[in-house]
Amino acid sequence: MIKDIKLPLSWKSHLKDELGEKYIEEIISFLKQNYKNGKEIFPKPSLIFNAFNYSDFENIKVVILGQDPYHGNGQAHGLSFSVPKTVPLPPSLKNIYKELSTDLEIQVDYKNGNLEKWAKQGVFLLNSTLTVEKNKPLSHSKIGWERFTSKVIEILSKKRKNLVFILWGKHAQNKIKNINHKEHLIIESPHPSPLSSYRGFFGSKPFSKTNKYLRSKNIEEVDWSMVNKLENRL
Repeated sequence: MIKDIKLPLSWKSHLKDELGEKYIEEIISFLKQNYKNGKEIFPKPSLIFNAFNYSDFENIKVVILGQDPYHGNGQAHGLSFSVPKTVPLPPSLKNIYKELSTDLEIQVDYKNGNLEKWAKQGVFLLNSTLTVEKNKPLSHSKIGWERFTSKVIEILSKKRKNLVFILWGKHAQNKIKNINHKEHLIIESPHPSPLSSYRGFFGSKPFSKTNKYLRSKNIEEVDWSMVNKLENRL
């Protein structure tokens, strides 16, 4: 069943043992049965591991951990908090952009919710759960994905150094036990959803804190800006 999971070689070598575990086969069987029964699952199969495709294991600088994929039509494309460019920003992403704008005092393009630009710079946009049934948030949170993503975080923590782990909300913060805080920077805050963003997400300054840490380790900073400089001059 491992052949059903398409991962880049850099990831597959580190996750080889985990991919051989029985629960992985059970996840795949569960999803196949759901597809067979006509249920709509997001994201589409080819994008379930999209975050891994954008972030080579050795190039990751930052991990932004989300909860589970967006559960509306056309939203989820395998990168946590991100949506395709033509899709309106979900409320959580709007709040992320608000914090980004005030934290770094920059203009943000609220018409573009595609975070691929971050991913290409080494920002690993991972959800704790990698699939969801349409209009049913957390519907796949107990099928085994949490175990898999915990292992991913654990391996990153053990085999890399000086990473920034941004944990928004309780689901993400459950992974803190898998991270060596002596080797990495951990940034925690409430989830950016409208239900919790005013409890400490706003004003938490995760973007400037991340770049300050990267600079201190002589690692190239992340360009968090969503504004295309050429378009901005026109």
